[in-house]
Amino acid sequence: MRPVLPGDAIAAACALLALGPHKRPGAMLAMLHRADAADRYRLALGRLHPRWGNGSLGSVAMSLPRKTEPLHDDPDFLDCLLTVYAALKARHTRFSQRHS
Repeated sequence: MRPVLPGDAIAAACALLALGPHKRPGAMLAMLHRADAADRYRLALGRLHPRWGNGSLGSVAMSLPRKTEPLHDDPDFLDCLLTVYAALKARHTRFSQRHS
């Protein structure tokens, strides 16, 4: 997966916002897996993945139904951002442990 920029996290949170709260953690993991797969595809074939784009989290999120970005004090949106950041932190921790 490509490095995560602030816009990627916002796009992912907007995609999660379109789902019920109980579906969000699994959907976030699926977005991470798709971003990884799209990045591997891009590196191997030298072109964008046809569904998931360039290997960024934002590209995957933009391929999904999503809600318009609300104000950043919206509690439901904050929950979605927390889900995104928790998944990114867990992914980073797992990656660091494998490569130390």
